[in-house]
Amino acid sequence: MDFFKNIGILLTNSKYMGMLLEGLGKTLLISVFAALLGLLLGTLVAIVAIAKDSKAMKLPKWICKIYVTIIRGTPMALQLFIMAYAIFAIRGFPQEITAIIAFGINSGAYVSESIRAGILSVDIGQTEAGRALGLTNKTTMMKIVIPQAIKNVIPAIGNELIALIKETSIVSMIGMYDLTQAAKVIGAGNNMASYIVPMSVAACFYLAIVYLLTFGIKKLEARLRAGDKR
Repeated sequence: MDFFKNIGILLTNSKYMGMLLEGLGKTLLISVFAALLGLLLGTLVAIVAIAKDSKAMKLPKWICKIYVTIIRGTPMALQLFIMAYAIFAIRGFPQEITAIIAFGINSGAYVSESIRAGILSVDIGQTEAGRALGLTNKTTMMKIVIPQAIKNVIPAIGNELIALIKETSIVSMIGMYDLTQAAKVIGAGNNMASYIVPMSVAACFYLAIVYLLTFGIKKLEARLRAGDKR
């Protein structure tokens, strides 16, 4: 009973709720802009990866392959540390931008593989049909292949967005104030059964965000597939 009583005390305390909402704002800020950066970067890398082999594309393809291999093969925490304490170790440089770049670059590597797989999953006959109708490679890709690929990659992209939101909880490792850090500060400054109460409330915030995102993704997926014949 004390647990639920302390939950009520926390939720009705304007100071504690203000701290949690401030942390939630930082979490959402980092998540949204990192997701946009990751989507943009992932799309560019995927396009390069599926481009026809040529002398001009040899170097870009090599760079993209190295990028994906390194990012997917190293821990996110390590990448964040490198960004914060090596690449952007500049006095006064905003930590939010550092986190957005770090998470965006990490997300881009995973998004690129999802988009690449989605494009390759479209039957080659679709491309051949477009070319037979006299469409250019670019028009065939944009008008025929990409729209079908989008429907295939939405679940994978959605999973990556959900993972990204949860991964932002490690930004406190570089001294940033986010939702998880706010719960830590509240837990250290009161006797509400130690950290369990504020951490539980923070977990509910994360759960709510993930649920809303999952709901939105399912609605979008259903709308895009509404015209498919089963």
